[in-house]
Amino acid sequence: MIDARRLRTLRAVADHRTVTAAAAALYLTPSAVSQQLAALEQETGHALLARDGRGVRLTAAGEILVCHADAVLAQLERAEADLAAYASGARGEVTVASFATGIAQVLAPAIGTLARTAPGVRLKVLDAEGDASLPMLLDGLADLAVAVEYRGAPRPDDQRLARFPLFAEPFQAVLPLEHRLADGSGPVAMAELAEEPWIGPYPGNPCHDVVLLACEHAGFAPRLVHSSDDFRAVIALASAGAGVALVPRSALRGEELARVAVRAVDSELATRKVFAAVRGGAEEHPLIRPVLHALGVAAQALEEV
Repeated sequence: MIDARRLRTLRAVADHRTVTAAAAALYLTPSAVSQQLAALEQETGHALLARDGRGVRLTAAGEILVCHADAVLAQLERAEADLAAYASGARGEVTVASFATGIAQVLAPAIGTLARTAPGVRLKVLDAEGDASLPMLLDGLADLAVAVEYRGAPRPDDQRLARFPLFAEPFQAVLPLEHRLADGSGPVAMAELAEEPWIGPYPGNPCHDVVLLACEHAGFAPRLVHSSDDFRAVIALASAGAGVALVPRSALRGEELARVAVRAVDSELATRKVFAAVRGGAEEHPLIRPVLHALGVAAQALEEV
């Protein structure tokens, strides 16, 4: 019999590429992880990992087993959800990892909805960058993630996750007031900004990927002169004439915009797609289900504004 706990360990090593990193994610010692992997190889009769520089990689047998592990672990999540539903009901805490705008846009309103519709459910909110919440979910550090699409994210058909679209919001051009396009009407053509100095998030931030994709589709690579993950700083730099930027619409709310021009752009790629995710099989858990519903209500309200 293959031990499901050892499958979870193999999955963590496949995700993190080193025994040390997997051990940290699982709150185990590297020695304990190595012992579990050795036992799993003995159970299966196959070498599952091979050295790869300073890390490890899955062998062909390891790749096969990880695919089955995803299905097995998702089924175990469903079993836990069914047992929890049978045992009682929705009373307990759900840990949610989300980027800051997601907290403001949907998580905070969801807390109010839950107070009325599922008072036994408490949310514990963890502020995480847009590309960090999914790894936290998969590592068991969160029960639910509010995340955005980004390069390198798990694929939509990844069996480890169940996804639920929440909302999509456009990015808008933020220009210095004296910019030649500041006073125009209608969307700004992205190609018109090809020669401009740019202000944008650091690589690794999903918003950085959106900016690059929109610019690449318009036929140029942006000349990123200034970098900040804080959109208040980005707006301040634009107001000082330091460059142009693309900023998600929601990040502009409540900011000082008197010294910048905000224009729509002609790129459909300049859009941030936000979704909720849980580990595959957990979507019917009696604590998770009302949270997903409350997030959907909050997202629907955004579309009606």
